[in-house]
Amino acid sequence: MDALISLIGTPLGYIMYWCFELLRNYGAAILLFTLLTKIILFPLSLIAQKNSIKMVKMQPELADIKLRNGGNGELVMQETRALYKKERYSTIKGILPLLIQIPLILGLINVIYNPLQHLLHLGSQTITTLTNRTAELLETTVSGLGWGTQVMVLETVQSNPSAFTQAGSGGTDTLASAVAQILSIDVSFFGFDLAAVPQFSELTLIFPILSGLSALVLCLVQNRYNVLQAEAGFFSKWGMTIFLIAFSSYFALVLPCGFGLYWTAGNLLSIPVLALCNLIYSPKKYIDYAHRVMPVKLTRAQRTAKYAQARILAKREKTDSKRFFAKGLKKNLVVYSEGSGFWKYFSAIVSYVTERSNIIIHYVTNDPNDRIFQTENPQIVPYYIGHKALIAFMMKMDADIVLMTTPDLECFQIKRSLVRKDVEYIYLDHSMGSLHLVLRKSALDNFDTIFVYGPNHIEEVRELEKLYNLPQKTLVKTGYGLLDELLERVRTMGLDAADTHPADSHKQILIAPSWQANNLLDLCIDEMLASLLGQGYRIIVRPHPEYVKRFPARMEALISRYANACLEPDIQGGILIFETDFSSNETVYRSDLVITDWSTIAQEFSYATKKPSLFINTPMKVMNPEYHLLPIVPLEISMRDEIGISVDPDKLDTLAETVADLLARSKEYQTRITEVLERNIFDIGDGARGAGDYLIARVKEIEYLRSVGKDPAQHAQPALLEAADRKAKEDKIRKRKKPLVQDPLNV
Repeated sequence: MDALISLIGTPLGYIMYWCFELLRNYGAAILLFTLLTKIILFPLSLIAQKNSIKMVKMQPELADIKLRNGGNGELVMQETRALYKKERYSTIKGILPLLIQIPLILGLINVIYNPLQHLLHLGSQTITTLTNRTAELLETTVSGLGWGTQVMVLETVQSNPSAFTQAGSGGTDTLASAVAQILSIDVSFFGFDLAAVPQFSELTLIFPILSGLSALVLCLVQNRYNVLQAEAGFFSKWGMTIFLIAFSSYFALVLPCGFGLYWTAGNLLSIPVLALCNLIYSPKKYIDYAHRVMPVKLTRAQRTAKYAQARILAKREKTDSKRFFAKGLKKNLVVYSEGSGFWKYFSAIVSYVTERSNIIIHYVTNDPNDRIFQTENPQIVPYYIGHKALIAFMMKMDADIVLMTTPDLECFQIKRSLVRKDVEYIYLDHSMGSLHLVLRKSALDNFDTIFVYGPNHIEEVRELEKLYNLPQKTLVKTGYGLLDELLERVRTMGLDAADTHPADSHKQILIAPSWQANNLLDLCIDEMLASLLGQGYRIIVRPHPEYVKRFPARMEALISRYANACLEPDIQGGILIFETDFSSNETVYRSDLVITDWSTIAQEFSYATKKPSLFINTPMKVMNPEYHLLPIVPLEISMRDEIGISVDPDKLDTLAETVADLLARSKEYQTRITEVLERNIFDIGDGARGAGDYLIARVKEIEYLRSVGKDPAQHAQPALLEAADRKAKEDKIRKRKKPLVQDPLNV
């Protein structure tokens, strides 16, 4: 370590030597040295400034990543790294000036403590001779002189030069010449001895005080004008301020006064450096502060309430976990849900199973307010487990079957059970789209069974297995229960494609975007409304519920921007409405046209009402960059021009004409969409049957195998259960009153 410090101190010593030779004043030399280091390091300050601007520009996107992936730390980290790479942001560049300060401080300490070497350039033999003589005069050893050996030598020589002139010679330098050089050094500055360590009983205490005050001034300026520090929260700003004041004061107190002078000057010179950086790279030129919407920060009362609620939920979570893992509790079927909004994907299947069997469904949810807790069905047992506790919870899973809509099993925080290797994990997709575009590359690799909604799912899974040489999964044909509910709802509402409204009423257009990055609301809502307002339409903007929940500030800004348009009808009687109450979907299905980006609401709307959808081709969120390796066009892409029309964002000036054309062709789309629906979705009107029959039969099979002493894990499930075979075999079970063991049927 001493060798490293000496290595750093040598070049700094030469800079200090040149400063001293120029000014012949120790204090002035330190000030000039400080200025030169700021000039030398200025390019690094500029690099840090540019890097900080990038960070501030990324703040909304980083907030998006955290909000969109709440509870999944691994995914947040992965997407954060990807964003850093895209924006060429470096965490190292941001702290370069601070990192350089560390060796700079160590080197400067070495220079201050070794004036004979760095300021006078005396030879090592001469320094050794002077050191030995000093130790002798002070009646101690060389090691007893400590860190400040050369400072002690300097002070001793200056106080008693005659004691050294008769001690002999030191290498090429005569000792008398060395003593003369030492006597020529004046280490005082305005009457202060800069080689002395500050004392509480002396005026030298002014140096740690000035050092701390200069740190306070610098922090106050940085908190207001530093592009990154200005974004920090109250505790971050003042926490850093207190730390720097304590740091500056402490080291100026325990080191010679020369260091305190350097540190005070360095803090004050950092202020014009900051001003110059802001002048060269002005944050206002690169950051659109006026339109940048950041998440709303919680008040102190809200934070207190949040922490109190967290303690309550932690206790509830612990109780539910203990109840779930109670000794002897049989768990044939577990449903895992991310939140209350996911019940709609499970409800039809759960109802089917509970109505046709005595199976107890253990329903685990991350949402403490999940609607499942209001269920009165004795066959459904709900549990609350938060996101953090879920990691260990899932590793201890001891159920026969786990049904979930969450992909990426084993890839992120949710792992397969470490307790039981025979748990069957079943994936239920929560959309009627593709599996190889909107899911990550390995999202389904660790599932045993997949409930498939249509032919595209079968083809995609099999192609993925071939491409990556994966074991064949069990695929179970089933319909989409949510679609059946939508079809029934539209039927009971008495709506069809030909007659949504009376002839004299205004056509209703629903703008319903996704909440992914670059959605309609964030990318082009102003251009869309500019084209549609004034055309006599009843326009309803219905954001995704997650968008409203996670980005309330953005939503409020948007509503405020169009407050006048919402209050009064336009010249043709149309009006703009923002709908943020999601308790009812009636406005969705009473609309004549849906405009969206990549939201699955288009499929649900068009399939249920047989009316067309209009797609805006915003940047597509591709979760699997290798999706193109499969010889299959994802349904999200191919379907867009089958159930409607897609428009590029740069063509929004013609949006009104496109909307009018689609509305005029509603009858034509009614037939077309019916054909698309029947081609893409299994078991329309009976969507829960395939999944429900499989679960009931599988539970019976596992119970039977266990009763005869066989391991269910050793009996592979069929690759695909055809509806006719499934129905026939179930009839045989009823007649024989024996459990079912199904035979494989590969596709």
